[in-house]
Amino acid sequence: MTWLQRTDPLGNLLLSAGVACIPIAFIFWALIIRRMKGYRASLLTLLLTIVFVALVYRMPIQLALMSAFHGALYGLFPICWVIFGAVFLYNITVRSGQFEVIKNFMASITPDRRLQALIIAFSFGAFLEGAAGMGAPVAITAAMLVGLGFNPLYAAAVCLIANTAPVAFGSVGVPILTASHMSDIPEMAISQMIGRTLPILSIVVPFYLVAIMAGVKKTVEVWPALLVSGVVFAFFQWLTANYLGPMLPDVIAGLASLVGLLLLLRFWKPATTWRFAEEPPQTTDTTLRYSTGQIIRAWSPFLIMTVMIIAWGLQPVKDALNSLGIVKFGIPGLTDSILKADGTPLLIKPFEFNYLSNSGLAVFLACLLAIPLVGMSVQKSISTFTATLRQLAFPALTIASVLGFAFVVNNAGMSVTIAIALANTGVLFPFFSPVLGWLGVFLTGSDTSSNALFCKLQYTSADALGIDPVVTVSANASGGVTGKMISPQSIAIGTASVGLIGKEADLLRFTIKHSFIMLLIICVLTMLQAYVLTNWIPDYTMLDATETVTKDAATGFRYLLMLAVVVAVLIGVVLRLNRQRPAPTLPS
Repeated sequence: MTWLQRTDPLGNLLLSAGVACIPIAFIFWALIIRRMKGYRASLLTLLLTIVFVALVYRMPIQLALMSAFHGALYGLFPICWVIFGAVFLYNITVRSGQFEVIKNFMASITPDRRLQALIIAFSFGAFLEGAAGMGAPVAITAAMLVGLGFNPLYAAAVCLIANTAPVAFGSVGVPILTASHMSDIPEMAISQMIGRTLPILSIVVPFYLVAIMAGVKKTVEVWPALLVSGVVFAFFQWLTANYLGPMLPDVIAGLASLVGLLLLLRFWKPATTWRFAEEPPQTTDTTLRYSTGQIIRAWSPFLIMTVMIIAWGLQPVKDALNSLGIVKFGIPGLTDSILKADGTPLLIKPFEFNYLSNSGLAVFLACLLAIPLVGMSVQKSISTFTATLRQLAFPALTIASVLGFAFVVNNAGMSVTIAIALANTGVLFPFFSPVLGWLGVFLTGSDTSSNALFCKLQYTSADALGIDPVVTVSANASGGVTGKMISPQSIAIGTASVGLIGKEADLLRFTIKHSFIMLLIICVLTMLQAYVLTNWIPDYTMLDATETVTKDAATGFRYLLMLAVVVAVLIGVVLRLNRQRPAPTLPS
């Protein structure tokens, strides 16, 4: 059976686009107005969308159901798998007592919540986004902030908003590699164009974060830290994106921002220490001092995780691990069953169960290595494992439902209907092109998926209007980063990581206006780049679409051997430093 997509089911493109927005509007209504729990809102949205595409788009019900199943599978693996590892690692550090060491160490650097947010949510979060992505940065950093004493809602919201600046270069540049593949524009040109857009947002984000938390007056008090954090990050993001490529901007800029801020704090402190008004009295002992070995031991789970996910993000390592084991299969009744409006088959990739090369395994292996390193017993580690499973049961249902909804929307052609309507705005298209990226990330929770959806349309629309396509293709990725903070998938990750399951509506209400404000900034910048700041556009030559990628498994195995040596050395150092003075642990 084959089915032909109808991108204009009502015979009027504007009307069809408006009707196509109904399921999207429903999930906003369910979360913001009705304040439903995330899993209920997402399940109802999925059911509504299946009925909707069957009635309006005439999509056979079995295709809609299999599309939902395909999306749910992708939601469970790899996304929930990555999140599980991140939360499990955090729980290990808490139950072993090592997070108390981290809390006291961070408090000794600065007890100021404004500066802690910059260090962890912005700088460290950007580093994790560049190395892993896929929800892990928000899950890890939000959990860390709560452990330090942050209000859980603010912790999740701050980490979601901070995650805006690095998303386009996340997962070692995969979103930009995808955009290049879909548009045949060289990845370096897209990297350069984004690297001349997002640094402006990167300077703004630290100021924005602190203003949200503490207000404008208290923001001014820490302007040196904000300037160092934002400007250093923006400079290295620009430098790396323009001269090294899309794989390392987040890793290098995140580290540079972190180091710059720590160096500043050795010579400068804010006049007052700011904390949340509703916080209990300070209980962290800022005078308590730990040995270097104790501090390294407490941080060792995150250090091992960071090293491993960087290695897992390298393409040769992926090739090596995939050569050892990967399962691919098409979704029954879905593969080759949907034709696009022009009659060509809709590419539906087979489901890849890359159980070895997925970064979720890297995080989980870091958990297993961390358990003996932090002194946790087997019994306590098993109970922590089962507790983490229970903790993430409803978030996993939410994420699976949201991804099922996204796959139904895309396979039915609803997203194409909205995209074509925006593309028909003529000379205003550069202003609306980031909105497509925003929409794609809202639907899928992924800048990579958004680029896969819309970059070809961005290219053809810009080319027809006489605009350099690299502007709009790059705007898809840049605009997409502003949708990350309100994607139902991201909201579910945020609430799960801080213990606010069932409070997804509160988090969405908190972040949605900030998403639109940042989207407007990107829209204005893109419009200027298309017609005024044309000297920002890099010179490039289109790729040969027939070019193939060479796999390098042998190099990947060498990298894995180097990784094993690095991790072994790190474990050896931690054990040696703590041989005489073990770190304190909390009672069970």
